[in-house]
Amino acid sequence: MSPLLEVHDLHVEIPLPHAHLYAVRGVSLTVDAGESIGVVGESGSGKSITLRALLGLLPRPAQVTKGSIILDGVDVTGLPERRRTKMLTDAMSMVFQDSLTALNPVMRVGDQIAEVPRRRLGMSKRAAHARAVELMDQVGIPEPERRFRAYPHQLSGGMRQRVCIAIALSAEPRLILADEPTTALDVTIQAQVLEVIDGLRRDHQLGVVLVSHDLAVISQTCSRIYVMYAGRVIESGSIRQLLSLARHPYTFALLRAVPDPDLPVHRLLTIPGQPPDLTAVPAGCSFAPRCALTEPACREVDPPLTAVPKEPDHASACIRLETASQWLDWAPVGVPDLVKKT
Repeated sequence: MSPLLEVHDLHVEIPLPHAHLYAVRGVSLTVDAGESIGVVGESGSGKSITLRALLGLLPRPAQVTKGSIILDGVDVTGLPERRRTKMLTDAMSMVFQDSLTALNPVMRVGDQIAEVPRRRLGMSKRAAHARAVELMDQVGIPEPERRFRAYPHQLSGGMRQRVCIAIALSAEPRLILADEPTTALDVTIQAQVLEVIDGLRRDHQLGVVLVSHDLAVISQTCSRIYVMYAGRVIESGSIRQLLSLARHPYTFALLRAVPDPDLPVHRLLTIPGQPPDLTAVPAGCSFAPRCALTEPACREVDPPLTAVPKEPDHASACIRLETASQWLDWAPVGVPDLVKKT
């Protein structure tokens, strides 16, 4: 069976008054029905704008300049805009990062959930009301009939995020795009929201693309990870592969930056430097200025995403791919230059 969604060599540019910002540079990914994939990286790495490009929600003047989006085996990229938008929005829904701004503050949450079944699915007002109450119950909102009449400000952050998930489900999509859906929620509520999304994936065989800057969040619900840096995917693979044996220095540095409560108290480890300016992308590997393992060739060649030998579905965009196992053997015990102590 073909994947539910295939993205090949996606490029997104944003024209600025005196330059072009290359926000997404050749991203490729796949999602199967019933599968949850994670997209992780620092702020500004291109995660959220990739999701918006998939759904046709790019802010002006951003535009897709290259690449293809294949949905159920059909390349929708070259279709007329109206037909393309309909196919994408029929198949995909998005859960936004900030539930308070995503919801209409002067409209009851139940009416917001019922709006799509009425307008897109042609349900009567009574049927749409019943569907909204059913969806609120599915996402774990207690007393859904009473909460139907609540306004967004009357609900907690976790409840509002569940309403957003219910709205996304109301269109009966096959793929959910979740853009950092647990931001600003406490750890307990985060876990509950992630469990709701994962339970819906299992029960309805939904595809899920979960964007986050938090590796712990991704590792809880996803089977595969795409690591983005400077608008590119620089490593991809299964959760087990990336968490146990990262093959790119950036991925390894991200893992080292995660606090470990089982270790003695120590200073947090950070990645030195800043991500590159995407209006003037440097030659060679974008991570080279921040990487202690840089060699002269790294500043000349931008390595493509290449399959890791003997590791199915694991790929890395590092010039040291063939010798990565050598530095990984000693890296976990301390790389003072690769991850700088603050």
